[in-house]
Amino acid sequence: MKRFFQPVEKDGSFKKPTLSSVKHPDPDPECKSDKKTTENAAVAVNEEEDTKKEPLKFVTWNANSFLLRIKNNWTEFTNFIHNLNPDVIAIQEVRMPAAGSKGKPKNPRELKDDTNSSREEKQVILRALSNPQFKNYNVWWSLSDSKYAGTALFIKKCFQPKKVSFSLDQTGSTHEQDGRVILAEFESFRLLNTYVPNNGWKEEESSFQRRRKWDKRMIEFVLRISDKPLIWCGDLNVSHQDIDVSHPEFFSAAKLNGYVPPNKEDCGQPGFTLSERKRFGSILKEGKLVDAYRCLHNFKDMEHGFSWSGNPVGKYRGKRMRIDYFVVSEKLRERIVACEMHGHGIELEGFYGSDHCPVSLELSDGT
Repeated sequence: MKRFFQPVEKDGSFKKPTLSSVKHPDPDPECKSDKKTTENAAVAVNEEEDTKKEPLKFVTWNANSFLLRIKNNWTEFTNFIHNLNPDVIAIQEVRMPAAGSKGKPKNPRELKDDTNSSREEKQVILRALSNPQFKNYNVWWSLSDSKYAGTALFIKKCFQPKKVSFSLDQTGSTHEQDGRVILAEFESFRLLNTYVPNNGWKEEESSFQRRRKWDKRMIEFVLRISDKPLIWCGDLNVSHQDIDVSHPEFFSAAKLNGYVPPNKEDCGQPGFTLSERKRFGSILKEGKLVDAYRCLHNFKDMEHGFSWSGNPVGKYRGKRMRIDYFVVSEKLRERIVACEMHGHGIELEGFYGSDHCPVSLELSDGT
């Protein structure tokens, strides 16, 4: 299998992984054990591995700069991952540039490392991912040419996807602009990690048009891949219903510098305009998809029910939205065990430095 996720290593303390280190990752309770594990433990782990053929526990998080989270919040986030022990971690807003020098073709599947500053930043990330907790995962990057947008997908090494692509078109030769898509296909389902474009405030800046095109492509995508169940996660940049925002009237009336769009359905906070909410509903309906969180929580939770929170200082203090999701095919509805947001409160407890908190999904075994 071609390993597009593997960054090119440079000289220094980071050595190219040996074949043995790839085949035998650190022990994990749901993955095959390495040679250091005792025979009894190996038998127990292998028995559990036999019952868990594909990922069942997932986390999505808009990190709002992966590098900054590593520098400032890594210990807390690592502890969170250790305690939750997800099979898959989907990250948005990586904000790391793709490999390739200025004026030359970029490789959006690899981290930039052709300048002193980019090499140093890459080393910071590689050092953080050498943490025992993250050594259990393979990582795929989908990046922009600059420190903008970008996504990453971490999958436990014991769960090898059949295919990984980086476009809604599912072709190996194309890569979504700004690194907004990673699509992993497993035997019984597909996993889509997206950082959906923000709707923006003004029609004349083409933001509305960009979002409309994205939503149209998403409907086409979910119809095209209906042969297999879908798990769609990430920062979807939309709050579908009134209960998905803390203050509906505030967000409905929000303006930027007094500007009012010509179409009333485009008025309000990006992510809560009526046009965006209608299109999101159409995607769910056309694709036979359900909002995993709302399947379990059909009420408004002012403390734990939002994944994004405004600045603790200013008019957005205490104003929150649920814009990070797990959306799954209706066929998976009965397998939803849990879907939770792991941050709460005005002071952003459990947000780990970002303005978004992690969201998790757990499914029961489908066998």
